[in-house]
Amino acid sequence: MSDHVRDLESVRGATERLLAAAALWDKSTVPEPSRLPGWTRGHVLAHLSRNADALRNVLRGLPMYASGEIRDRDIEAGAPRSLAEHLDDLRTSGERFLAEAAVPADWSRTVELRGGVTDSAFHLPFRRWAEVELHHVDLGTGYELEDLPEPFVVREIDFLTERFGRHPQVVSTSIRADDGRAWTTGGGKEGPVTGVGGPAPELLGWLSGRRDGSALTVEGGPLPVLPPL
Repeated sequence: MSDHVRDLESVRGATERLLAAAALWDKSTVPEPSRLPGWTRGHVLAHLSRNADALRNVLRGLPMYASGEIRDRDIEAGAPRSLAEHLDDLRTSGERFLAEAAVPADWSRTVELRGGVTDSAFHLPFRRWAEVELHHVDLGTGYELEDLPEPFVVREIDFLTERFGRHPQVVSTSIRADDGRAWTTGGGKEGPVTGVGGPAPELLGWLSGRRDGSALTVEGGPLPVLPPL
């Protein structure tokens, strides 16, 4: 089984976990604040549904979003819906994405994402997996970074350390998880090499902007300030 096929199964599993958890909410949960500034839980759910459709567009060779303004408008319009409407939308949009991904295609082809970013089609299932897992945490309803599947945590740290590699705002940084896994990132900004260590979920929280890094150990300088994703 190829990596992208395994990732698609992980997308399915992560979506089912989110749907099962949200099905236990009461109707007052949706309009409450999420952990994302300015967004309710309804905003997060609407974003997840529209992201599934957007990545389906990418698989079909279409623009990810018609425009940034339309993307934002669709999220705002969808946010106030009922819990039942959100769950139906999340389920059906996720099924549309998985159905499109099941169509035989060249997974080595280059695709274009939002803002002109390009990637291999092979990586799109992991990108969707990351959206579902991290935004499940952002909902703030009991699913935490520590609950994320360990293979996902490691791969998302791989992705983020690569993203910040040679970044002009980040000093050279050596990262080590408590289990011995190690990464390097930054290096585009002058300054002493900084060592950062701790549990993998805490490292992911810091790298993704979801935790302040106060639970990490830091050597050689202050904890690097990472630019927003």
